[in-house]
Order: sequence, then C-alpha cells, then structure tokens
Amino acid sequence: MALLDDVRRFYTAALELEEGPRPDFGIPGYWLYGGGKPIVHLIESNAHFPSDKPHYLDHVAFEVTGLDGYRQRLEKMGIEYSVKHIPDFNISQVFCKDPCGNGVEANFANE
Repeated sequence: MALLDDVRRFYTAALELEEGPRPDFGIPGYWLYGGGKPIVHLIESNAHFPSDKPHYLDHVAFEVTGLDGYRQRLEKMGIEYSVKHIPDFNISQVFCKDPCGNGVEANFANE
C-alpha cells in the first residue's frame, strides 16, 4: 500500500486536498476532499478493466488558486514541473506527474 499512500500524500500536499470519510468497500483507498466535496477517489488495484479499444489517460486538470504556493509545495516535495502561460485565457498552467505517473494539470486564472 506504499504507492497508494504516496499518491494520497501527493494530492493532499500539492493540491491541499483533505482526506475525508469513505465507505468501506473492502479494499484500501481514500476519498480526498476539496471545498467539502469528495473530488478525488483513490483505490488500490492490481488489475485493469479489459477493453477491446486501446485507452490512455494523459492527465487530469484542476482549477486552483495560489500559483506561487503550489510551485513552492512541488519544489519542497522534489516534484518536477513545467509552467505554461495562456495569455488569451489569462491562465497559468502547471504540469507535473503524481507518484503513479499520471499527468496533473493545475490551472490558475489571473495569476
């Protein structure tokens, strides 16, 4: 369960989500809350759903605030990241990977 705990620590530290109540599904996992709502569900799995189509998850995106603090948290955690500024929409995007290798995009409006 070490990887699951690493992923939980990433999302709670980097995005300042909070661990909250989760039903007992009989398997390890976490529900992470933002603004009082469970927005990230983490479970441990050794199997994937079979499919006749190739599938690939590139990244998930979150709308957040506090660009400087976010970058500082990633640096403190030793997480490599890149920043892209989108002037047409007045947003800054920060891209990194969680401990499982999933892409994470954090969008900061007007920052």
